[in-house]
Amino acid sequence: MAGVIGAVRRLALAPPLAEVTFARRGFPGASAPAARRLEAVPQAVICGFEWAIDSTDLWELERRLELVEQELRGFAYEGATMALTVRDVTGARLGRRTRDLLTGSGRPHLLLAYIGIGFAMARLPRPLWRKVLPDLAGLPYHPTMSWLAVDGLGFDRAYFHTRRWVVEQRQPAPYPWLSRPDYFGRAFDQGIGRALWFIHGGQPRAVAAAVEEFAPARRADLFSGVGLAATFAGGELDLLPELAGPYRAELAQGAVFAAKARAESGFVPAHVETATQVLTGTSAAAAAALADEVAVTDTDGTGADDTRSGVGRPDGPPAYETWRRRIRERFAPGLHSTHH
Repeated sequence: MAGVIGAVRRLALAPPLAEVTFARRGFPGASAPAARRLEAVPQAVICGFEWAIDSTDLWELERRLELVEQELRGFAYEGATMALTVRDVTGARLGRRTRDLLTGSGRPHLLLAYIGIGFAMARLPRPLWRKVLPDLAGLPYHPTMSWLAVDGLGFDRAYFHTRRWVVEQRQPAPYPWLSRPDYFGRAFDQGIGRALWFIHGGQPRAVAAAVEEFAPARRADLFSGVGLAATFAGGELDLLPELAGPYRAELAQGAVFAAKARAESGFVPAHVETATQVLTGTSAAAAAALADEVAVTDTDGTGADDTRSGVGRPDGPPAYETWRRRIRERFAPGLHSTHH
């Protein structure tokens, strides 16, 4: 019976590999030189999802995921996290599958796994969202970086419902993620920015033009997502800092988070090193070290709680945003976007 249920979930929730190709989605970047490489990312996510949606043995799932090549392995963990989240929150009792994966072999891929939780949110009724974040107490940067789940939700919406979220530029209804409904839309927009990098095949001119179509108040977070995607997944880069204009610091901030995520995974591909140099002027190792250096603590008087609490005080920004701002300030002291 478990196999039948898993098969039904798989058919209902995961598209075939061909459905996530840029040509099938009708993306303008389908013919871009980087398109095939970028398409491998959502395909790896689907593979991870399919392996996890009806798995009965954690060891077997982890073994499959570890067989994926290192460059794409984190994305396979994204898909597996998405599947296990769906299973955990739709059962008769709240499950522990996601927690077990992320405190085990998935721990190095935690930052990408949060995005997988966001993919699950895109397929779950809104009332179930309060159950999706597993208890990962004790892991570094939890739950602060769980805002990447909201990023994942924004990416999913833009990738699969491009007209509504990109062409029509709809905005999500606020949701009290980490008790901060006021910040929900900003984290969501970072995910849309990441999706724009894929939708336009990693072509900087097209991506920057797409960002410029959005209201000025949204562009900083969109460019943060662009920097994250460009660094983590690759693509054309040379013109990107120039095209970002006043949002170069946001671009660099996204690149720093990507470098940190890759460093945590234990494998930094050559294109990540290149992208970090182009977008931040530093090495990937230095960018990852910067993320640690400016991480929020509970004793620095910033008005935000420590990185582990993630919430931030009611009169200040979430710890996640304080962290982002500190990174931006390293690259553009005195440069302020709409949100600064």
